[in-house]
Amino acid sequence: MAEDVLIKYQSLIEDLKRDLGRPNFDAIFTKKTKTLSSSERFLIKMEMNRLLQPINRFIDLRGQVTGDVRAYSYNGKQHFMDEIAINVFEAGIRRYKRYTLAVYEAVMNTENNHKVMQRKAQERGELAPQPVGSSEQKEEKPSVNWVSFASYESRSEERMNYSIKVKLFLPSGSEIEASTSDISVSGCKVKLYSRYQVRKGETIRMRLMGLEQDFELGLKNGLEYEVVAVESVNAELNHVRMKRTFSDDNKTIDDFLKSFIHGNKRRYKVNLDNTLDAVVVKGYEQYYLPRVASLFVFLSVKEARVIPNIVLSNENNLNVARYFNDENRNSVLPQILNSARINQLQNTPGDVKQTNLYCFTHTNNGKIFYYSASESELNNTPNLRDLFWGFASQKPSFRVFNVQLMPCSSEDSYIPLSLPDSASSEVAKLNKPPSPRVQGIVKDTKYLLLLTDITSASSSDTLKKITFDKSHVNHLKQYGHQKLRSYPDVEFVALDYINLRNETRYLYKTPIQLEQEEKGELTGHTLDFSVNGLQLELAAPTDYEKGDLLLVALPELQKLTKKYQLSKLAYEVMAVSKTKTVVNLRTYKPTTDMEHQGSRFFNQLIENNKSKLVASEESPKTPGLSTALRNMVTKSVCQFPFYLHKRGSQIKVGAIAKGLYPSSCHLLLSHMASLTKNFEFKHLIKHNAFDNLIGAPLKDMARHDAPLQFDLFVRLQPKERDPDKALVTELLDCKQVNNRKTFVAASVREDLFFAFRLYISRTGRPDTDYIAKELGYISQYAQHKAKDLEEELWSVIGVGDALDITQEVLTRYAIAPDVQSNLNKRKVLWSKTAQYQLSNLFE
Repeated sequence: MAEDVLIKYQSLIEDLKRDLGRPNFDAIFTKKTKTLSSSERFLIKMEMNRLLQPINRFIDLRGQVTGDVRAYSYNGKQHFMDEIAINVFEAGIRRYKRYTLAVYEAVMNTENNHKVMQRKAQERGELAPQPVGSSEQKEEKPSVNWVSFASYESRSEERMNYSIKVKLFLPSGSEIEASTSDISVSGCKVKLYSRYQVRKGETIRMRLMGLEQDFELGLKNGLEYEVVAVESVNAELNHVRMKRTFSDDNKTIDDFLKSFIHGNKRRYKVNLDNTLDAVVVKGYEQYYLPRVASLFVFLSVKEARVIPNIVLSNENNLNVARYFNDENRNSVLPQILNSARINQLQNTPGDVKQTNLYCFTHTNNGKIFYYSASESELNNTPNLRDLFWGFASQKPSFRVFNVQLMPCSSEDSYIPLSLPDSASSEVAKLNKPPSPRVQGIVKDTKYLLLLTDITSASSSDTLKKITFDKSHVNHLKQYGHQKLRSYPDVEFVALDYINLRNETRYLYKTPIQLEQEEKGELTGHTLDFSVNGLQLELAAPTDYEKGDLLLVALPELQKLTKKYQLSKLAYEVMAVSKTKTVVNLRTYKPTTDMEHQGSRFFNQLIENNKSKLVASEESPKTPGLSTALRNMVTKSVCQFPFYLHKRGSQIKVGAIAKGLYPSSCHLLLSHMASLTKNFEFKHLIKHNAFDNLIGAPLKDMARHDAPLQFDLFVRLQPKERDPDKALVTELLDCKQVNNRKTFVAASVREDLFFAFRLYISRTGRPDTDYIAKELGYISQYAQHKAKDLEEELWSVIGVGDALDITQEVLTRYAIAPDVQSNLNKRKVLWSKTAQYQLSNLFE
C-alpha cells in the first residue's frame, strides 16, 4: 500500500528532499531508487511531485514556536514567522524558485516548533505516557469547557449527515468499499477501516455507489477527491475528510448534489458539528471582550514610524483612555506610545512583548502635563529611578500600566460566520468581508497593544516609602511630554455589543451642582442623560461612593421650565470612575409610586426634541469598523479568560479560554493538570478564598460595577510531583496594602514565582444577537441542542481575566537583577515542558 511504502522508505524520501529542486534531480532520483520496484519508485516520485506543487497557504506561527514571531511579506501576502522559519522559507524559495508545498512543510517542521518538540520528547520518553485528555483519563477530566478563541471555521456550503455506500480507488491501485458519514457538493467524510491507510494530500477517486443505484449519474470513473485529514475514531476505524478537486468539471453532478442535499436536509439533517463549536466559542467571546480591563490600541506603520491611530474601548477600559486625555480632550497616547518606545519594546524576548509604564500628571494654570517612563528607561537612568518613583507615587494621578505588544494583521479583521452563504440571504450578507472603507482604515495596522492599569494600594504604598531629594525634582523634565500645537489623530471606536441599557441616553452638556451633607458640594457638567439617569464629569475628584444619595440642581435647564422644579432632585450614585471625576447617577425614589421631577422633565424634553437630540448609542462613525477591530482582537488574545457559572447555589469556574498566545497562567494550569486528574483554575486559590473573596461579592455586584481586583501570588516547585506540595498560593485584595516581600523573596530564590492580577466582572444577559444566526440555524435542525447551548450561556454570571504582573511585583519588592535573571532562565526551561501538556487541555 502507498502509505506502507512511504513509511518504509521515509529515510530515502528525506534524503531525496535534500536534492529536490536541483537541475539534475531526475538523474539523482534514478540512481538512488534503482533497487526499488517500479511501483515503489512510482509512489516515491509522486511524493516528490506533491512537494513541488506551488501553493499560496498563509503561514501563521504566532503561539506555535519558541522564537519571536514577526510579520513577513512574500509576493504581497503577509505571513507571521520567527527568524528560524524565515531562514528556512527563504532557503526553500531559493531552491525551488517559488513557494511550494515542500517549503511550507519545512517551515512547519522547524526544531523550535512546539509540535515538533513535543513529538521528539515523546519519542525520547520524556513525557508521561498518559497525558491529561488521553482516553484512559477522559472520564475524570474536569467538568470545564476548554475554549479556544477564534477556532471556529466557516463552511462554504452545507453538509448533510448521509450514509451511502461508496467505492474508493486508492493511489496504490486498491479498490475499497466504504460508506460516507456526511456529504456536501465539494466534499465528504468517509468511514474507513484503519487497516486501509491513506495520507493527507493524496488524491482518490470515489464512486457514489449508493446514489448510482437510484439515479443515473454517469460516473463510471467516479469523482476525484483530495484527502484533507484522517481522524482516528477507534483502533479499527478512521474518518477520512476529503474535498473534491473539481478536475472533472462536471456541472451536472454539482447541480444534482446541490439539489439532492437541499431537498433532503430536513430528512437526514445537516451536519451541525462546526456550527455547534462556533456557537460555544463565540458565546464565550461575547462575554469576555466587553469586560476586558485592558485598552486595545492599534498601531500602524507609516513612513517607517510606528504610531497609535485607533483605540477600541469598552465600559471597563474607558477610564484608561480617559486618563490620557488632556484638558482639551486631546489624546496624548501617540506621545506616550512613541516610536522610540515601541521600537525598544520590540527588542524584548517573547511572542508578546511586555513592559511596565509608570505615569503621573502635573496640573498648572488649568493645563495637564504628562510624565511617563518605562521600566527599561528607568533602569537605564538608575540615578533618577528612585526620584521618579518616590515623587510620582505621592501624586493622586500616579498610575502603573502594563504594556503588551504583539503583531496583528488586517487579514484578521475578517471572520465569517460558521454558516455557508447558501444557508440564507442574510447569512450571505453577514459573510461579506469588511467594506473597502473599513479595509482602508485597518490596512496599515501591524501591531496590537494592550494597555492595562495595574496600580494597586500595595504598589503605591511601597514606592511612597522611597526617599528622594525634592530639590532634584526638576531633573524629571526629561520624562515629560511637551504640549503640541496640533495632536495626531487617534480614532476612538466603541466596542459594538448588545445594548444592555433600558433607556436611550442622549449626549448633552449643561452645568450641574451636587450637594451631599457629609461630603459637601461639587460642580461639574453632564455628559449625557436619560429619563432616569445622568452621567456627569466633575470639576475636581470626588469622595462620593456608590450608593451615596445626592441632591442635584440643573440651573441652566431650570431656565427652560417653570413646570418642573430642577433643584434638590434626589439621585443615587451608581458608579464612580477610577479618576473620581466621572459619576453615574440614577433617580432615587423612596417608593416606586413616587414621581420624580427630574424624570418627568427629561421625559418631556426627549419627547419634544427627539429630532434635535443625539443619542449616545448613535450609529457608528464607520459602520463595520468596530466588528473588524473586534475580530482582530479576538485573533490575538494573550490573556487568561475564565468564566464563573452559577451551578445551583454555588459559583464555579465553568470555562477557561485561550487565545492565540497562551499566557503563563495557561502553562501553570497545564503543569498542575499533569500532576492531578481533576485540577482546575479554582484550585489555584486555596483555603476557601475563592468563595469568600470572589464568589460572595460577585453575587452582590451589578453588571455596570467596576471589576473586582485581586493579586494572586504563586510559588511553584516544578520538580515536586505531589500537587499539594508543588503549589503555594495567596489571593490578595488590591484595595488593601499587602506586604508580601518575604513570600516573594523566598519563592524566587530556587522555585518559580508568578504574580497575576485578576479582574472579576459581573456579566449581564448574553449577547445572543452576536450568535443569533448560528443559534437559529441549529434550532431548525436540533432545537434541543440550541436550548442546551442557551442554558449554558445563561448560567454565566461572571467573567474573569488574569494578567501576568510578575515583573511589576519583582520591581515593587526590589528583587535583585541577577536573581530575576536566574528566575527567568528557570521559567524558560520549565515553559518548554509545560507547553507540551497545554494542547491536551484545549483539544
